[in-house]
Amino acid sequence: MPKQTVAEQYVELLARAGVRRMYGVVGDSLNPVVDAIRRHDALEWVQVRHEEVAAFAAGAEAQLTGRLAACAGSCGPGNLHLINGLFDAHRSMAPVLALAAQIPSGEIGTGYFQETHPDRLFEECSHYSELISSPRQMPRVVQTAIQHAVGRRGVSVVALPGDIAAENSPVGGAELAMPLDRPAVRPADQELTRLTELVDAAETVTVFCGRGVADAHAEVMAFAEKVKAPVGHALRGKEHIQYDNPYDVGMSGLLGYGAAYEAMHECDLLLLLGTDFPYTDFLPRHVRTVQIDVQPERLGRRTQLDFAVWGDVRETLRCLIPAVQEKPSRRFLDRMLDRHVHALEGAVGAYTRNVDKHTPIHPEYVAAVLDEEAADDAVFTVDTGMCCVWAARYLTPNGRRRILGSFVHGSMANALPQAIGAQFLDRTRQVVSLSGDGGFSMLMGDFLTLVQYGLPVKVVVFNNSSLGMVDLEMMVDGLPPYGTRYPHTDFAAIATAAGARGIRVEKPTEVRDALRAAFAHDGPALVDVVTDPNALAIPPKITSEQLTGFALSASRTVLTGGVGRMIQLARANVRNVPRL
Repeated sequence: MPKQTVAEQYVELLARAGVRRMYGVVGDSLNPVVDAIRRHDALEWVQVRHEEVAAFAAGAEAQLTGRLAACAGSCGPGNLHLINGLFDAHRSMAPVLALAAQIPSGEIGTGYFQETHPDRLFEECSHYSELISSPRQMPRVVQTAIQHAVGRRGVSVVALPGDIAAENSPVGGAELAMPLDRPAVRPADQELTRLTELVDAAETVTVFCGRGVADAHAEVMAFAEKVKAPVGHALRGKEHIQYDNPYDVGMSGLLGYGAAYEAMHECDLLLLLGTDFPYTDFLPRHVRTVQIDVQPERLGRRTQLDFAVWGDVRETLRCLIPAVQEKPSRRFLDRMLDRHVHALEGAVGAYTRNVDKHTPIHPEYVAAVLDEEAADDAVFTVDTGMCCVWAARYLTPNGRRRILGSFVHGSMANALPQAIGAQFLDRTRQVVSLSGDGGFSMLMGDFLTLVQYGLPVKVVVFNNSSLGMVDLEMMVDGLPPYGTRYPHTDFAAIATAAGARGIRVEKPTEVRDALRAAFAHDGPALVDVVTDPNALAIPPKITSEQLTGFALSASRTVLTGGVGRMIQLARANVRNVPRL
């Protein structure tokens, strides 16, 4: 058997684990690994402009597939740039293996040029972070890193000095033992018995769903039907539970809408399914609460529980549904569905009133038209800030669309990098980046990556020349917005100069045609929409102190925002309510 270098063995292990590309920026300490990728048939090196983009792209790929993805940074500043994207991947439970190249092994600890200690620096954003200081550690360290990333769903980091990577690896020992399928976790019988008793004892039940219901849509619907429960969701649960849901009462939280808040606070029993919802002010304090989650460390860390259940949502509900008694009355469910419709009808006018005349353009209107024109299986990546509001309230899930964002880490500039990872995964699938002008300009250099690789990502820039969400935060605190404005920028002209299709939109009557032209373009395209900086959004429930803050900052117009086609579903649900 011909000898392999450590770098070649590392690349071979990644290929055996199913990795098909590595995102990164080349550098001398990475050269042995990048050269090994050049010579490997199964792996592709994706050259980005910024290592943060590499980590975000790998995280997006891992979230869409559930499989391991990879990124890399050269020594010192190179791998430090990975850290923000790795934090996002880790908090999104995306299995990512990051290679942090290191200075020559004999120089570690001497204050050498570009010296850092990545095995320590990445500990907080990973399940596993180790330095390979000898070829004899291969492949066991890499196998352990892969197992941590896949098994625990998160980030692993391997720090590898360039000189070690160029050395020959020991003969043999390169087999990879890695389970690819996650086991189902079923609660113990006594837990199921207690859970059944709690559900049966409650006259009214509400279900609140997070990302953990991704594979349990049918089971949630069957349970809600049996116990006549309204079903609300957090933002990360939206794409998995809102579609084909006759029990939908909307979303709670800072971006919320509809009757989810009321349904959670007015029931006898609240079931939190697969959610690590962080905003405790939106959770009830005097309602019996049960949480079901496959991650035991999440149980009870947001709110006091009456009962905690360790298990997969799907497996738990499969056991629970035949055991619980059917509720005879729909009164509570129907009341919440009716309230949900009224809440949506009261808000929907924000984007329907004089939209053909209002300039700058209502961003709500742009999001509503985008929802109508995008493909049924589109992948949307969403910048943190006001773009999250428009995505939460206007993008309609259907079981095939995907919505990615920095929903837990809350980083700016995530949408374009995540779109890169999503598009590399499948060049034939429509990928749309909803970018704020602030987020897009932060990592705008990697728009050139789209052009370089011919990735047909469609970037829709909501260009309001400001940091709209920060404006809102300041107003809530009673402060005048300050330091949030940007000079007016023509991003369409920049896109055109970069070699992509750039389309500038300043009138609402041009929005639909511009989106259609971008979607029809065979390659990267950017639609630069000049939107109203005064269009902000507030949650369905805010405190008196927050209201006072708005009053003190009354120079801005605050809109509650609409909810697009979701109003149609809500109306249909009410129409289908049986009248006894």
